Amino acid sequence: MPLALNYTQGVMSEDAGLKAGRKITEAFLKWHGLGGNKVMTPNVTMQIQALPKNGALSGGEPVEGAWLECKTPSFALAARDVQVGFFKEATDIIAAAAEGRLPRDHIYSNVVHTVDGTWNLDGEAMTNSQLSERISQG
Repeated sequence: MPLALNYTQGVMSEDAGLKAGRKITEAFLKWHGLGGNKVMTPNVTMQIQALPKNGALSGGEPVEGAWLECKTPSFALAARDVQVGFFKEATDIIAAAAEGRLPRDHIYSNVVHTVDGTWNLDGEAMTNSQLSERISQG
């Protein structure tokens, strides 16, 4: 499940971005009860990218910020307690990585739920039920 963390340069160091990405990945697995799952752990991927200073806009004007996007099947990040808990923890991780250089109201996140049957795991397109079955083996 691809996660993406983008932030404007200067908000955090490259090393801090990498550490935040690792912690967010661990939090994602934890909030879904999948910590240590041998199937899902290597399949929760994270893209981390520092954007140029003027590489992001808010209201049409340059803004410093951080953005977390999660692309998941519809059964992930579906329960309200998981949504609230995971995104609070992820926001805390990003805020800590920014070391006071980024106000919390400039940390944005969202989820994109994909169409059932579009998950490619080990080179095979899987439905939600097929994916759930594979995860249960891990």
